[in-house]
Amino acid sequence: MEPKNRIIQQARDLFVRLGIRSVSMDDIAGQVGMSKKTLYQHFADKDELVEKVVELEIGRMQTECNLCSSSAENAVEEIFKTMEMMMQHLRDMNPMVLFDLHKFHIHAFGKFMEHKNKFLLDIISNNLRRGMEEGFFRQDIRVDILAKFRLESMMLAFNMDAFPPAKYNVAEVTLAMIENFLYGLATESGYKRIEQYKSKKNNIHVQ
Repeated sequence: MEPKNRIIQQARDLFVRLGIRSVSMDDIAGQVGMSKKTLYQHFADKDELVEKVVELEIGRMQTECNLCSSSAENAVEEIFKTMEMMMQHLRDMNPMVLFDLHKFHIHAFGKFMEHKNKFLLDIISNNLRRGMEEGFFRQDIRVDILAKFRLESMMLAFNMDAFPPAKYNVAEVTLAMIENFLYGLATESGYKRIEQYKSKKNNIHVQ
């Protein structure tokens, strides 16, 4: 792996685990095994490095979301595949990450918000329409409203006032919200399909 990519990956791992603000360039240099001077040869400052980490995460997330959609047999399975993917990435995530990004790295946060409000909104909207066409989701749902509701509820899991980290795990909260959202969409056949997938995928839990 090229030094620049290795720095980005190591920084990403530290940010996810510890939060962004609490990780210094010294910490990252030590994690990568290089001097801080060498680190600054690749990145002008921490802000630039954070932006590259966010770009990496956005690219990864978009690839995985598209794979969940294209490989799923139906809309219900797509959501279960998405839940599995999210659990893998959220289990050890520090809830401070989004707060730090918003407060201290506004340009990088803007890229994340663009991804959220365009790509993720489209993914959720398309899944709702797919489920309606397949007969698994109710025909009376308002896609424009419920897609945004789902999107904003996803962000709520990172609200430390509502879900203090000492009591709640981000992955646990996210899973509970998605499951309840899914049941609220379901027709009778959709409910049966959800129960089938739950029995098959009973390993979707926070370990």
